[in-house]
Amino acid sequence: MLAGANPTDIPAAAAAIAAATWASLRLLEPSRSRRSIPAMVRLALLFLYQSVVAGVDVARRALDPRLPLRPGFVFYPTGLSRGMRRNVFTTLTSLLPGTVPTGEENGQLVYHCLDVEQPVVAELAAEEAALVRALYND
Repeated sequence: MLAGANPTDIPAAAAAIAAATWASLRLLEPSRSRRSIPAMVRLALLFLYQSVVAGVDVARRALDPRLPLRPGFVFYPTGLSRGMRRNVFTTLTSLLPGTVPTGEENGQLVYHCLDVEQPVVAELAAEEAALVRALYND
């Protein structure tokens, strides 16, 4: 689209999309998971709510002359298996202000956060539960 649209390119683009979709579906591991639309909506609303609350908190801390930060690392014992499920969870939680997944140690996810005295582990548990209800209800 940036180089200019040409209607003669549509068949080639459609074939490429069909081939990529087929390959993706063929290569994905079989899953018995059932997606839940209401749970997906609740997950999106929870994410939006936590993003706004955390964003306001980060802004308040940044603008406070005393800069009330207690940075550090917390360990989160996830129940999600390694692979796609855990990657989706860490990607989702990386978008929340104030916490960043930094790795894994002894089977637990390691998060850097701006304030280790906040209930970070409880919030991560709520996010994980919402994600499981929305996408991995198997």
